[in-house]
Amino acid sequence: MRTYIKAQAASIVGSIADFAVSLLLVQVFHCWYILANISGNICGAVVQFILSRNWAFSATKQNVSYQVIKYLLFWAGNILLQTGFVYLLKDYFKLPYMLSKIIASISIGLTYNYFVQKKFVFS
Repeated sequence: MRTYIKAQAASIVGSIADFAVSLLLVQVFHCWYILANISGNICGAVVQFILSRNWAFSATKQNVSYQVIKYLLFWAGNILLQTGFVYLLKDYFKLPYMLSKIIASISIGLTYNYFVQKKFVFS
């Protein structure tokens, strides 16, 4: 349970970075919300990887290159799920962009992210 809580904390910090970049791109630079979502997700992924590797899963003894490759595979699934979920909620259910992003982030963060990182990326 301790690892799960630490992984969720790392995810929250990564999400803060993700949301900050996404909001900046949409609200200030008027970028298309899908591009902003992908850009924010990249920033959040970098932050989350660093925190997860060094703190949440304490996996610093493993080969970082191998972890990065596995993380990129995990993250590709994550970004596809996130972007698809945000698109579905915004364009089909007509929810506001940020609410769509929050719902998608929480749903995927509590399920897919933890289990794939624990069993695949940092195992």
